[in-house]
Amino acid sequence: MKEIIIETLYRIIKVPYQFLFKQTKAWDITIQDFLKLPQDSLGFHYGCFLLKYNFNIQASLEEHDVYHVITNTGISVKDEIDMQFYLLGNGKKSPFVFIVIGTGILFYPFEYQSFYKNFKRGREAHQFYDLDFFKMLSVPLSTIQQTFNIR
Repeated sequence: MKEIIIETLYRIIKVPYQFLFKQTKAWDITIQDFLKLPQDSLGFHYGCFLLKYNFNIQASLEEHDVYHVITNTGISVKDEIDMQFYLLGNGKKSPFVFIVIGTGILFYPFEYQSFYKNFKRGREAHQFYDLDFFKMLSVPLSTIQQTFNIR
């Protein structure tokens, strides 16, 4: 039940959040374009991620799913909260991060150890949350993960 509540909250805040805080230019690239990139590249893995979960590209929000790919994070509500703790540890301080973290603390009080573990993992990684991932689509995913100590 709590997953449904959280997912509903996400759907409600997504549009105003995108309008108020996400003024980045959309990548204007298709899933098929991603799949034409080298198989070890970030872009190829991103395309596979979108297909695996039957997701569409969210214009101006592409980097969110890239975070899932480079941190190897799943898509459950709990996974999303873990990833946002990881990103907070990495230095990302956005309204979305704080909304998800607040929701996680409220709805998942027995997961604090997991949240803290992911926060620490984010701190151990070199800052990556603000990279221009569009320019890195052809870079091997493993190179990005090793360079930025992403585990």
